[in-house]
Amino acid sequence: MRQFVFADLTRDEFAGFAAHARHGNFQQTVMMADLRVAQGQTIDYVGVREHGAVVAAALVATHGSGLTAFSTIADGPLCDLDDRELTVFLIDHIAAMAKRRRHAVHLDITPEQPYRLRDAQGEPLPGQTGEPDTAMMADLKAAGMAHGGFTRGYTAVPRWRFLKDLDGVADGAALLKTFSKRTQWSVKRAQSMGVEVRRVGPDELGVFASIERQTAERRHFEYRGEQYFRKFAKAFGDDVHFLVAQINTQAYHDAMQRKRDDLQKLVDDLDAKLAQRETTKLRRRHNEESNNLAAATKRYEEAATLLERGRFIPVAASMFVTVPQETVYLFSGSVEEYKPFYASALIQYEAMLHLCVERGVPRYNFYGIDGVFDDPDSEGRGVLEFKQGFDGYVEELPGEFMRVLRPAVYKLERLAHRIRG
Repeated sequence: MRQFVFADLTRDEFAGFAAHARHGNFQQTVMMADLRVAQGQTIDYVGVREHGAVVAAALVATHGSGLTAFSTIADGPLCDLDDRELTVFLIDHIAAMAKRRRHAVHLDITPEQPYRLRDAQGEPLPGQTGEPDTAMMADLKAAGMAHGGFTRGYTAVPRWRFLKDLDGVADGAALLKTFSKRTQWSVKRAQSMGVEVRRVGPDELGVFASIERQTAERRHFEYRGEQYFRKFAKAFGDDVHFLVAQINTQAYHDAMQRKRDDLQKLVDDLDAKLAQRETTKLRRRHNEESNNLAAATKRYEEAATLLERGRFIPVAASMFVTVPQETVYLFSGSVEEYKPFYASALIQYEAMLHLCVERGVPRYNFYGIDGVFDDPDSEGRGVLEFKQGFDGYVEELPGEFMRVLRPAVYKLERLAHRIRG
């Protein structure tokens, strides 16, 4: 039998282990611990040592107190869950700690270790990578954790993730080529229409929060509130990135003017050629370019109107978190009126380029999808198709697990919940 020692870890010990853990993620960081404390939760850094070295760790957050207290490990623990002896030892000791120290009624975990890898269309990848990790499931059951089921749909900690590996991508041109033709067009379209992406600091979080609020109201999802984003910014510092896409109305106006003028010159030249000698081919081209000129003139007039609204118009915003293992796309919003500017596609491209490719971060995590791939009318269809356009693959995580620590209290709490409901 191996010699394990369960122990509290210092902040620095946990941070050092998490930075190099195979499935390290933003939920299991000291920055997230700071945010949880700011939200009124109690945190513990714990781990297992073997021969003096930390081999597993977890950030455990306890919510509430008294009869409603429960402990959670979001996207963790940081442990090889295919190692049964280590997994059982770690979870048994975390459960005992949570019950004794925090009086938790139950322990909930959502492991970050994938259950199965799938392609962008949701089909299991060929070979060993696409096989379900049944060993992990058996090990968690042996550790007393009850599985909540292989669910689909959106959850607080997403079970289905869309990801993109960026190893071997050297620059922006190479990155763009990995996207679908449609998404490449969207990125280039945004660039040609004066859309720019910039990072905003704490003094401009109101701009980010305003766009996020509009989107929440339009799509009927929960709006976190500006103060939440400010707390996130304070906790994560340089590792959180608030990006805003804005229309540079002067640049857009000038680009549309050049486009219109170039097309006008082309149509004038075709007019002159037709006056000398008309052919079917020449007339067809004249009609085509005249239609292009009409469209360009309309866009120029729209650009002139936008110019009157100000030099810069914020139209989309997204929030990203970077850890050594990946950059995670967490929140986003857009202004529906400016959807034809494709600003959201440009933000994704810029984030992948500057937060991953240029920094050597190997993976871009689009985060949650609903796990429904065969229903064109599903709630998450639009989100899925948007992310599929950037190419990537799907991680199906095992989902939620619970271990009841105080059965009598848990039964009372469940009964009270049913009565309230």
